[in-house]
Amino acid sequence: MNNYETVFILTPVLSDAQMKEAVEKFKTLLTDQGAEIVNEEDWGLRKLAYPIDKKTTGFYTFLEFKAAPSVIDKLEVNFRRDERVIRFLTVKQDKFALEYAEKRRNNRGGKRQEARAAGEGPKTVKKERTEAVEAEVELNEKED
Repeated sequence: MNNYETVFILTPVLSDAQMKEAVEKFKTLLTDQGAEIVNEEDWGLRKLAYPIDKKTTGFYTFLEFKAAPSVIDKLEVNFRRDERVIRFLTVKQDKFALEYAEKRRNNRGGKRQEARAAGEGPKTVKKERTEAVEAEVELNEKED
């Protein structure tokens, strides 16, 4: 089994329930074919880089999974048949992409969760980062 990641964009005219139903359809298609879903991310409604079918936004969904190569053909055929899908891209991960994805999964939200546990909001964390960058800039200026 190979590691794959796919991103697909659903049309923005869908309701939240319809969007979740479409995502579930593709997830069950993968699991029925013997794929193991490793990670799922809902990136939400985002602006498209260019209009597609007179639409300027779309619901982005990211799936990372392990599957046999034959599963990809069936998945992409279903993407093409489903009128709710505007665009899709499926990529086979090499060993470097796999390492990066694992680091990304482990670190995603790690700082946010630590900040929330400490009772700090996102603005506090952003302020601390800004202060750290400013301190580093001052240190570099002194060295020069």
